[in-house]
Parts: sequence; C-alpha cells; structure tokens
Amino acid sequence: MSSPIPSSTIVIARDNQLGTGIEIFMVVRHHQIDFASGALVFPGGKVSKSDFDADLRKQIHADSKPDEIQLPLMIAAIREAFEESGILFARPTESSSLVTNEIAEKLEPYRARLEKNHCGMAEFTRKENLNLALDELHHFAHWVTPNSMPKRFDTHFYLARAPEGHLGSHDGQESVDSIWISPQQALSDADNGKLKVIFPTRMNLMRLAQYASVEEAIVATKQQEVVTVLPWTEQKEAGAMLCIPENAGYEITKMPIEVVMRS
Repeated sequence: MSSPIPSSTIVIARDNQLGTGIEIFMVVRHHQIDFASGALVFPGGKVSKSDFDADLRKQIHADSKPDEIQLPLMIAAIREAFEESGILFARPTESSSLVTNEIAEKLEPYRARLEKNHCGMAEFTRKENLNLALDELHHFAHWVTPNSMPKRFDTHFYLARAPEGHLGSHDGQESVDSIWISPQQALSDADNGKLKVIFPTRMNLMRLAQYASVEEAIVATKQQEVVTVLPWTEQKEAGAMLCIPENAGYEITKMPIEVVMRS
C-alpha cells in the first residue's frame, strides 16, 4: 500500500451571468498523464518542497491566518491554480485588492517557470511584490485515494470566488482544454459520456450544484466541518458500492462501482 501524496486544488467559482447559479473553472487533463488522464478536474496538483519555504510567511496577506498544516497546502493550491489556469489569488503589496486580469497576464511567463520548478512561490512573490491571498480560500473538502489504488493522493479542496475579470486559460501542458461550466452541466455531460469525471470530482460537483450563488456556497462551506473522505467498498444486494462517510456533507454516500468506473 503506497502512502498518499499531499496535494491541493481550488474550486474557482463565479456567479453565472443570469444570476441563477454558479460556474466553475475546470480543465481537461492531458491524455498522457498517468493519473485521471483526459478527465475534467479542478485545477490542482501535488504540494512541492518550495511550498514550505519559510520566506513565504513574509508574502502572505495580513488577513490570512492559516495554521501550520494548512499553510503549505493553501500555498500549493494557489500555485497550482495559477500554473493550470492563469488565475492568481494574490494582492500587490500594500493593496487590499486582488491582482487584476491584466497583471495576471503580464505574469504569464511565471506559469511555466513554476510548473518546471525553475522558481518557487517565494521568489515569484518577492520579485513581483505580491502577497498571497490565502484568506480568499475556504476549506471545502478533504479526500484521500482508497488504499487499493496504485497511485494515491491526500487532497485538500478549497473553494474560492474567482477574482473579478480573470478569464482563465489552460496551460497546454498538463491540461489541454478549459471551460467555465455549471456543476449541473458537468454532471450531465459526464452522464452522457461527453466528459470524463472521476469519483471525487463528481461528488464535489453534486455538492456544488445545490448552491444558487458563490456567496451561498462560501457561507455553507464556512459552516460545514471538513471530514476526511477515504472511500471504501461494500457489497450490497444491488452489487458492489463505493461508500463515503455519512457526515462528510454529501447527500449521496453510496454509488454503484459500475457507475463510478463508467464516469
């Protein structure tokens, strides 16, 4: 049994133009990647050594007060989101406003440099006079890949309102496409075979689909205790079921294995 790899992801959300629900920025993973290849996912990835750099404490916005465990996870989430989407959760030093889309676009070259470990977040934020906006991230979920899987991840999900005006774009390396999509549409496309959606993504999309606005989702997230989800298999009369804890905040806690495998 392999040890799960610490990782982070951000559910980047915005209200749709009709004001009747939310849209999520999602990317399609490259087909040659060994985990979730070709799947529609939230931007995210593994925590790197540089995310633990002590100098990063100097580049965190004053309103951000994460604990020692969450700090590197949240830094990794912001880094991975920027690498994979170009959306940056940071503020210019001494500013209370998030960076504009124009500033994020000027910082575009850093996406590849960070992804290739040619620089870390400490160097990036110091050189560009940025403070990471960890206060914009709300702890949404915590999933661990089952023990039976050959490659395992210990993933923390954070919900964040998309910075005003940030459009987002895939990197063309780890992800080959990107889209703003409602949770309901993503689930429908997965059911119809148009999109591939892995089990944790599906479950979190189902949870997101119940909210009429980003604010409603954030308020609910702040009130919901984050329970670690380590799925397990049970044999029922209807067949093998993949199960999750009943107190983890999901309406559905059991799903047929055949449905999971088909997604």
